[in-house]
Amino acid sequence: MKRTSTSIKSKLKKIKLLLLDVDGVMTDGRIVYTSDGVEQKFFDAHDGYGFTLAIRHGLKLGIISGRSSPMVTKRAAEFMIDEVHQDVPDKLEVYNAIKKKYRLSDNEIAYIGDDLMDLPILQCVGFSAAPSDGIEDVFSSVDYVCKNGGGRGCVREVIDMILKNK
Repeated sequence: MKRTSTSIKSKLKKIKLLLLDVDGVMTDGRIVYTSDGVEQKFFDAHDGYGFTLAIRHGLKLGIISGRSSPMVTKRAAEFMIDEVHQDVPDKLEVYNAIKKKYRLSDNEIAYIGDDLMDLPILQCVGFSAAPSDGIEDVFSSVDYVCKNGGGRGCVREVIDMILKNK
C-alpha cells in the first residue's frame, strides 16, 4: 500500500471519476490475432455491468491506453464511457488534461493500472488499484491490489468499492 494516512473508505468517498488502462486491466493482457491478422480482445461481462452501475450512479469513466484498438472504441461506445484516449505515449499528460477539463482534484480521481507506464498516474490519484495479476512494482505503489485479475472482474471490483462508499 502506498498512502496509509487516510483510510481507503474515506478515499473512495471522494471519487468522481474512474480512469482505466486497457490491456491487463479491462482485458487479461493477451493480444490475440486471427489467421487473417485481426486483433481480438476479451472483456469481462461483470466489468461491463459495472460500467452501467457506475454511470447510473453518476460516476464518470475514462480510458487511457498506450495502444489503439477498434474493440476498445466499440466497448467504450457501448457503455457511453466519457473519455477515451488511445495510442497515448504520455498517460500523465492526458490525465492532467482530463483533470483540468472536469475541474477535479487528484483526490477525486481513481485509476486502475497494471504496468510501469501506469505508475505516474497511480502515484497522483486519490485512489489507485491494480489487478491481482499486475506487476510487482505496481503493487508496491497502489492503495489496493484487487482480488480479481485483469479482464476477470477487477474493474467491477473497484467500481463496487467506490459505489458502496459513496
